[in-house]
Amino acid sequence: MNESSRICIQVQSVYVASQSVPAEERYVFAYTITIRNLGRDSIQLLNRYWLITNGNGRETEVQGEGVIGEQPHIAAGSEFQYTSGAILETPMGTMQGYYEMQDTEGQRFQVDIPVFRLAIESCIH
Repeated sequence: MNESSRICIQVQSVYVASQSVPAEERYVFAYTITIRNLGRDSIQLLNRYWLITNGNGRETEVQGEGVIGEQPHIAAGSEFQYTSGAILETPMGTMQGYYEMQDTEGQRFQVDIPVFRLAIESCIH
């Protein structure tokens, strides 16, 4: 079993109406990601890559070190959760990507983040 299959990624997204301005084609979404380390060894999240696609098919790539200014270490059997956001010009879109991780021996591996929706109907009132 490879290291990436021991990592579980869960995503929840919501529309943030209070920060959105539909008349100006500004739709703000927040997403919370939980990364669970089901393996036996500690890992570190080094980098992220996102492909964000709006409702018109326009794609934006985002990549960089860590998440929310951190490169967290996630101990075996524990999890790391963070919330971030995306701004689209359309009321719906998708995100997908991957994290680059490193194990305790310095081996790097990639963990894919499946496609998830950003949509107004996921709004919480």
